[in-house]
Formats: sequence, structure tokens, C-alpha cells
Amino acid sequence: MYKKTAAIALVVVSTAFISGCTTPPPSDPSNICNIFEERRDWWKGAKKMNDKWGVPIHVPMSMMYQESSFQARAQPPRKYLLGFIPWGRVSDAYGYAQAKTMTWDDYIRETGQRRARRDNFDDAIDFMGWFITKSHSINGVSKWDAYGQYLNYHEGWGGYKRRTYLQKQWLVQVSRRVDARSNQYAQQLRSCEKQLNRGWLRRLLFG
Repeated sequence: MYKKTAAIALVVVSTAFISGCTTPPPSDPSNICNIFEERRDWWKGAKKMNDKWGVPIHVPMSMMYQESSFQARAQPPRKYLLGFIPWGRVSDAYGYAQAKTMTWDDYIRETGQRRARRDNFDDAIDFMGWFITKSHSINGVSKWDAYGQYLNYHEGWGGYKRRTYLQKQWLVQVSRRVDARSNQYAQQLRSCEKQLNRGWLRRLLFG
């Protein structure tokens, strides 16, 4: 009886510890300045992505907002058999970027980021920078075009070429919302980028 109780307690404690290690979403996701003020390490990761891929920060951030609301372990909704029996999920997308396993594996293979995790913000935004760069190379979509980039992200490069999104009016509307948020984020970021950079440099030099 004691061993059983101890085992249950260990599971509860372990679960609580794991949950406690997950970074909660920012408290004000509608304002990119507030996001990075609250999550200064995210600013460092976003800057690194921008330097590496030349992708403006506000574009993947607006896409990430749409995909996961900045939840580290976000997953698609469950499927139900007969309407009530849980039967897996609608896709294997996971994490901040809602990256699918096959595409994530392509990213790891091409970049050599073998320790990358989908529930790590720095890795997720780097993945999005890689994907946006590929969309630019394959389909000629500007890295600044959040609307076109989100359509690529959702439909894949082949689907975008075939214009499958034209049969999905709901997706066109969602992509427009992503574009509007991207423009909003860009405007907000212009007002706080210098301050964020000063804060980041100060911590780098003085700890």
C-alpha cells in the first residue's frame, strides 16, 4: 500500500514538475513589444533568426500567434470515432510553430539542428525562418509578405503552386488576419526595437 501511494505521489510530482517547466504564453500576445519585454530570451532568439535568414521578425511572430497562440505544447484538436471515442489527432503538428513531423525532419536534415525541439521557442522561430526562406526560393513569395507566406505554410509549397487555397475561402480570410497582425506587429516593433536591443546588449555585457 505504501509503495503504491509513493508511486502515485511520484507521478503527480513529476507531472507538476514537467508542467512547471513549460513556458506559459505571454500575457499580452496582441502587442509584440510587450511579448518581448516579458520574454527577453525570445527577443534574442528572434534576432538570431532574423540575422540568419533575413526574415523580418514580425512575419513569423504573426504566423506563430495564429498557429499556437505562443503555447509551447500546442496540438491540433482530437479526432473522434462515432463522435465520442478519442481517435488520435487531425495531424501530427506540434509546438509553437505547429510544425508537422515530416517538415520538421526536413528542417533538421537541411540545417543540421539535431537537438532542435518543436516546443522550444528559439528552435520553432528558426524553423519558421527556414520555411519562409524556402517559400521565397521555391514560390517567389517575399519574406515580408505574411499573407502569401501563411498560405505557403498552410498548404505547402506544392499546394500553393496549385492554388489550392482558392477553394478554401476560410483560409484566405485567416491569411488576411495574419497579414493584418503582421503589419500591426511591424508598427509596434518600430517603437520599441531600440529599447529591446539596448536591454539585450546590456545583459550581454554586464549579465
